[in-house]
Amino acid sequence: MKMYVGNLSFESTENDLQDLFEQHGTVNEVHLMMDRFTGKSRGFAFVTMNDSAQANAAVGALNGHELNGRALTVNEARPREERPRPQGGGGGGKRQFTGFRR
Repeated sequence: MKMYVGNLSFESTENDLQDLFEQHGTVNEVHLMMDRFTGKSRGFAFVTMNDSAQANAAVGALNGHELNGRALTVNEARPREERPRPQGGGGGGKRQFTGFRR
């Protein structure tokens, strides 16, 4: 089961989350989301646990739990929604000079 962990302090690390969630079972993966331009935390993460009973126990115990001065939001992650892509546009680029018009 994949869980969303929100309202993280910017000082929180993947190791902090690993240690916290391992109190409730085996953690498969922790993925702290980082801003690709600044390299800083975006304030949320995803934690994956194979055993759904352990994951549900973690959600119940850790939702509202304080970590590094912030009350965590922990719930089951929802599938990512498809976002519409912008249509049209483009057309930029270098124009070729084809001669003079008369």
